[in-house]
Amino acid sequence: MTTSTARVLALLEILQGGGLRTVPDLAARLGVDERTVRRYVGHLLELGVPVDSVRGRYGGYRLAPGYRMPPLMLTDEEALAVVLGLLAGRRAGLGTASAAASESATAKLLRVLPAALRRRLDALLDTADFTARPRPADAPETDVLLELAEAALHRRPVTIGYTDRKGRDSDRTVLPYGLVAHAGRWYLTGADPAVGEIRTFRLDRVTTLRVRSGSFTAPTEFDPAATVLDGLARTPWTHDVSLRIRGGVRHIRRHLPAEIATVTTPDEDTDWVGVRIRAERLDWIPAVLAALDRPFVIERPAALRDLVRALARRLDEHAAHDDDSV
Repeated sequence: MTTSTARVLALLEILQGGGLRTVPDLAARLGVDERTVRRYVGHLLELGVPVDSVRGRYGGYRLAPGYRMPPLMLTDEEALAVVLGLLAGRRAGLGTASAAASESATAKLLRVLPAALRRRLDALLDTADFTARPRPADAPETDVLLELAEAALHRRPVTIGYTDRKGRDSDRTVLPYGLVAHAGRWYLTGADPAVGEIRTFRLDRVTTLRVRSGSFTAPTEFDPAATVLDGLARTPWTHDVSLRIRGGVRHIRRHLPAEIATVTTPDEDTDWVGVRIRAERLDWIPAVLAALDRPFVIERPAALRDLVRALARRLDEHAAHDDDSV
């Protein structure tokens, strides 16, 4: 938990003690200036905590009369599951409006847990680290995600404004079959009656949304996740990269995860692994191949070979410099 979040919670703890607290007193107890105290009060208001501001010479802040945060009865395992779920969702890029929503939810949860359990979870959040990097992604609007979920559940058609991968805007009527989270993004899959096909849409590209009247019936045995993966596999990327890499699948996956590359496991009589990458640009691939530090063969495209050779020349030139030439 960040220092500012901890101090916001400390401010709430002080206010829950009752009475009117002056800004200078709060600043002294929190170890911050008065302007920061006012900012922290703003954070509490954003979290839905009713803080009253009393003006005047002897004014300050107090909680609204009768307000008390209710206790949350969770076992240690349940609390750990919720906190780690929030953290994992944020790191996987599956938040909605921003990471601040996940952080504020975590702060609310910790605030209403028993003190002993809260200290243990704080210790975990302060000391835990992750080998996987946080995954940045363009998150959809919360209202868009929730409205589409309701429309899919109740089988209501929707009209969306949509910007495709080439920047073209259009209005679509869609029969939403399901929502899928994949590789840090949310996708909608459903039928497009105008073309009579199943389509997949990235939610962060939805610009407008209107739920329409009427209803529809979704096909039985329809698999939204499989449909999204199949649609992504068929996307006409600029470059279709085919490689053979000599090395273990686990080592290759550390540098080329499933959302980036398709890996074909080797036969028993060979240790060469087939790798296929669909990409808009090639310039990032040579550095990944260098990081792999394994023999590889570029089957296609030829332009990637030129980029790898250029990187090798630059590395060789850098390695040729000694301390005297700097």
